Amino acid sequence: MSETGTPQMRAVSQDTAGGPEVLKVITTDRPVPGPTEILVRVHAAGVNPADWKTRTAGRFHNGSEPPFTLGFDVSGVVEAVGLGVTLFAPGDKVFGMPRFPHPAGAYAEYVTAPARHFAHLPTGLDHIQGAALPLASLTAWQALVDTAQVQPGARVLIHAAAGGVGHLAVQIAKSRGAYVIGTARRSKHDFLRGLGADELIDYTEQDFATAVRDVDLVLDTIAGDYGARSLRTLRPGGSLISILPLDDTFPADRAREAGIRAAFVLVEPDRAGLQAVAELVNTGKLQVNVDTVFPLEDAAKAHALGETGRTTGKIVLTVAP
Repeated sequence: MSETGTPQMRAVSQDTAGGPEVLKVITTDRPVPGPTEILVRVHAAGVNPADWKTRTAGRFHNGSEPPFTLGFDVSGVVEAVGLGVTLFAPGDKVFGMPRFPHPAGAYAEYVTAPARHFAHLPTGLDHIQGAALPLASLTAWQALVDTAQVQPGARVLIHAAAGGVGHLAVQIAKSRGAYVIGTARRSKHDFLRGLGADELIDYTEQDFATAVRDVDLVLDTIAGDYGARSLRTLRPGGSLISILPLDDTFPADRAREAGIRAAFVLVEPDRAGLQAVAELVNTGKLQVNVDTVFPLEDAAKAHALGETGRTTGKIVLTVAP
């Protein structure tokens, strides 16, 4: 409790833009749920590229500046519900990606957010696995299913297939009946074959742009020159979907001239998408791989590892026991 009697909580905060070292554990007021919101006691929080990019830039997409608490992926237990909430009750296990791309404050012991930004935690998952799912799985779902509407038999090329988004995208595409081609280092090929990938390319040994043809869909999770090079793999009428902010390298004009659809997907909170992902988990069609787990106070170490770009699957922070 604070001196005024307000309940307190631990959180990771930053006062300025910078490297992982700017992250520090603080004590702050526990939030209170407003109408249509729930208060969640966070058991685990996922770590995503969006987190360290926001940390480095020193601002969120909506212009919010430090001090702030990072984190979007939440898995935990409902502590209290606000006025009008009927979907959840205290004690329910939930997971979600609240408020993205606005501040959610997941690196903390408690968060509040609209109830419909959450879903019930899939059966059989612990909170560490639950925290690894929301942002990455919703990104893959919204790109492959909502945007590209992947059909059975479609040839899908997924870049960085062993990454946080990539390894889930492989499984979601397979659940839709697609033929999946992935780019990844050779050391990760066995892992991806275990997830159902049909064909794999070690991008350090072979140029995917000359090795693959007649692709219906490319999911670009890397950006840079990958988009332009991917156009050579796509058939006319195919789609190039990027999940990274567009820059001058995104080949929108070249794609249009070649009869290829080029689009950028920014993930958004999506209860229906979370429920669809949960159903895939519950039926054994989707599993999430957790690369490394850190305690909340080691958020800086988690960011440093994530920025190497060499993890397989997701990084997670444990918050509550």
